[in-house]
Amino acid sequence: MSNEYDYNTSRDRLILPEYGRNIQKMVNHLKTIEDREERNRAARTVIAVMGNLNPHLRDVSDFKHKLWDHLAIISDFELDIDSPYELPEKGALEQKPNKVPYNQHSIRYKHYGRSIVLMIDKAVEMEPGEEKEDLVRMIANHMKKSYLTWNREAVSDEEIFMDLKSLSGGKLEISGELKLPETRDILAKSRKKKVGGGKKKQQS
Repeated sequence: MSNEYDYNTSRDRLILPEYGRNIQKMVNHLKTIEDREERNRAARTVIAVMGNLNPHLRDVSDFKHKLWDHLAIISDFELDIDSPYELPEKGALEQKPNKVPYNQHSIRYKHYGRSIVLMIDKAVEMEPGEEKEDLVRMIANHMKKSYLTWNREAVSDEEIFMDLKSLSGGKLEISGELKLPETRDILAKSRKKKVGGGKKKQQS
């Protein structure tokens, strides 16, 4: 009896692991078939097996085309067959994707975030009235919550009002009569959310 074991670490790397090692072996065998017609017939059989192993791909547009592309990839583009589709080029797949451009807007107080700045801009454009006052109060509440999320320190309402005035270019002001939620209440709610989220994860 041989003492050698067939460990995954000693096997050849799977090019597309989602199809499994048996498909990889089938494709490797295809490359050894000398007769072209027989190789084409065998390739169509492998395509059928690949489709059965991944039925979720049937919801993808050009399902068959996707399977033939995968067959080419698994063979490392070394399989000479008559594909019903134009095969992808190996070089094109190895190209790095273009970098996604990110907005680099300058935010004076980053702990408030871009959304708060956009809300302030919207409030500045609104005509004076109850709707505008409600929006400004809501913005101030969100600003305090955002501040405490980042800094976890006590912050006075006056400081929030000053930041709101600064971010609006002096166009939005709140009287000192407005009372924002207490710091301890905001932090307590935040802790409850974290504890509740942890329990849900444990139960799932």
